[in-house]
Amino acid sequence: MNRPTEIALIAAGIDEEYQCGVIDGVIEYAKEKDLNISCFSCFCGVVSDRGFDVGENNIYSLINYKMFDGVILMINTIPDVEVKQKLVSAVKASMLPVVVFDCNEYPQFMNVTINNKKAMSELVSHIIEVHGANDIAYLSGSQNNPEAVERYEAFCEVITAAGKCVDPDRIMFGEFRPSDGKVMAEKLLKSGRKLPDALICANDAAALSAIKVFEDRGYTIPDDIIVTGFDNIYNARHHYPALTTVERPLAEAGYSACEILYNAIEGKSWEKVRNLDAKLVLSESCGCVSTELTDINAYRRYTYNILDYNRSKVRLLNSIISETAETETPEECMRVIGNRVSELDCDRFCICLCDDWISNYSVKIEDSLIHGYTPKMSAPLIWNKGEISEVKCFRSSNIAPRNFSTGGNISYYLPLHFRERCLGYAIITNSEFPTRSMVCHSLIMSISQSLEDIRKLINLNNVIDELDKLYVIDPLCNIYNRNGFIRAADSVFNECRMLGQKLLISFVDMDGLKYINDNFGHSEGDFALKTLATIISESCEEGMICARFGGDEFIVIGLNAEEEDIEKVETAINSRVEHTNKITGKPYQVECSIGTLVTRVADDMTLFKLITKADEVMYKEKKRKNYSRYLRRY
Repeated sequence: MNRPTEIALIAAGIDEEYQCGVIDGVIEYAKEKDLNISCFSCFCGVVSDRGFDVGENNIYSLINYKMFDGVILMINTIPDVEVKQKLVSAVKASMLPVVVFDCNEYPQFMNVTINNKKAMSELVSHIIEVHGANDIAYLSGSQNNPEAVERYEAFCEVITAAGKCVDPDRIMFGEFRPSDGKVMAEKLLKSGRKLPDALICANDAAALSAIKVFEDRGYTIPDDIIVTGFDNIYNARHHYPALTTVERPLAEAGYSACEILYNAIEGKSWEKVRNLDAKLVLSESCGCVSTELTDINAYRRYTYNILDYNRSKVRLLNSIISETAETETPEECMRVIGNRVSELDCDRFCICLCDDWISNYSVKIEDSLIHGYTPKMSAPLIWNKGEISEVKCFRSSNIAPRNFSTGGNISYYLPLHFRERCLGYAIITNSEFPTRSMVCHSLIMSISQSLEDIRKLINLNNVIDELDKLYVIDPLCNIYNRNGFIRAADSVFNECRMLGQKLLISFVDMDGLKYINDNFGHSEGDFALKTLATIISESCEEGMICARFGGDEFIVIGLNAEEEDIEKVETAINSRVEHTNKITGKPYQVECSIGTLVTRVADDMTLFKLITKADEVMYKEKKRKNYSRYLRRY
C-alpha cells in the first residue's frame, strides 16, 4: 500500500478565527484527497514573559522536513521576526514545495493571496465619501506583517488621494490583538483632542475592544465615533452594533493552498499565485444598515452550542487541573489525564516527553534544553480511541511515537514547557478541540504545569534524600556515621528488648592510624580507614548494622545473637584484614582491635550503656595487643 501524502502545516494561534477559518479549508481538501496534515502550532504573546514565548516557539524545531511531502506555511500568523526567519530558512533548505498566504516576500514559494489592499481602500473611501469623515485614526497590525502593511498602505493612499493628511498622532501599530484596540481607544481619549470622526482598525478583534472602551466611557457608536474592522469574524457579525468590516474567504484560501500544494507534489499543473477577492461588509458601526439578515433561530442555536461546548470543556479543564494537582509521579499524572481524554472528542491523544525532562536539580535553567528536543523521547500516554498504551522510547526525528498508515488524519502538535524549559509536546488527532475550544491552550498549560510540579517534587525529594544521606552516611567510608547508626540501631535495640533476644555489639578501633598519617600522608590514612570500613561491612551478616562511630572507631550491632557469634564476627573481620594486607601491597598494615559482647537487653539498659561496655572490652583487647608487642620487642 502506498504511503499517504504528508503535509506540514505551520501556524501560530490556531484558536483564533482567521487561522481557524484557513485550517477549515485545508482540512476539507485533505479529507477529500486522504492527506495527512501535521499542524505545528503554539500560542505566543499570551504572557509578557519572553521565556514563555521561547518555550512555545520551540515546537517548530520538532519539524523533520524529511517526513513530509510539502509545507503550508502561515507565516503571517507568526509575530516573532527571528522565528519567522528561522522557519523560512528551514523550509527553503528542505527543498519541498511550500505555500504561503498573502506574502510576496518569498517568490520561490507558492502564494494564496486575498486582495487586502483593494478591500481596505473601498472601506476607507466609504467612510470618507458616504459618511463625510475628515479626522480619521488608524490602528494597524505589525509593521513586519505583510497583510498589515498592505492595509496600512491602502489607508494612507486613500487619505492622501482625498486631500487629507495622515496624522502620525492618530496612528498606532499593534499585533492584531484585542488589547491593541483597548490601548488605541484609551490613547485617543487621553490625547486632549476631540475624538476623531472614525477609527479604522486593521482587524475585528481590536475594533471590538476599542468599541467596548468607548461605550464604557459613555460614547455611542457610530454617533460619536465610527469604528470599523477587518475579517468579519463571528463576534463582529453578531455584535451590537454590528461591525462594518471586510469579509475574507478564509476557508477558500485554505482549500486553495492545499489544492495547489497537492498538485505540485503530484507533478500536476499548479499556480504560482492564486488571487482571491475580499468583500466589503457595510453595517451598523459606520451608520449603515446591514443588508445581511440574521436568522435569529439559527443564531440562537449556534450560540447555545458554542456556550455549551465551551462550558463542558471548562469543566474538563477544571477537573484535570484539580486531579493532576494531587498527583506526585508521572505515572499518576498520565493516569488522570488518560481517564479524561475521551472528553476531547479526538481519535488519538499523545503526551511525548524529552528523556531528560525531569533533569537533575543541579542543572541550571540556562543549561536546560530550550532549543530543540532530545534525540530520544518517551510517550508515557497514548490514548487511541479508548485504548491506552505507551512507548518507552522513540526518536524525536520520527515526530510521532506511532505513525498513521492511512490518510485523512489531522494532528496538532502543541508544546509542553515551563517558561523556556522544554518538557515535550502533546499531539491531538482528529479533533476540533485545538481550533474550536477557548481552553485548548489552558489545558496544554495545565498539563505542562502538572509535569513541572512533579519534576520539582521529584528533584526536591532527591535533594532531601541527598541531605539525609549526608546526615546519616559517612562520606569517606560510605557506611553509616554516628547519626545514622543511632537512628538504625535504635529499632534493633528496642526489638531485642521487646522479643527478649540477645543483642550483639562489636566495637572496632583501628590501630596505628596516626603512624600511617605521619609517615605516609593523610591520603593513605583515608585509604586505610576506607579499607577497614569495607572489611567490617563485608563481615556483617544479614540483619547487622555497621557504622563509623567517629575518628578511627567503628561499631557493629546485630539482633537475635548467641555467644558463639562473638568469635564468628571477630574471626570474619580479622581474616579479611589479614587477606587484604596481603593483596594491597601497602608499606603498612591495616590493623584493628575488637571488643564484642552479646547480652540480653534488660529494661533498665540503654544502647549507650551497651556501647560503653563493648568499648571497654575493646580497650582491654588493645592493651593486651600492645603488651604483647612490648614483650616481643624485648
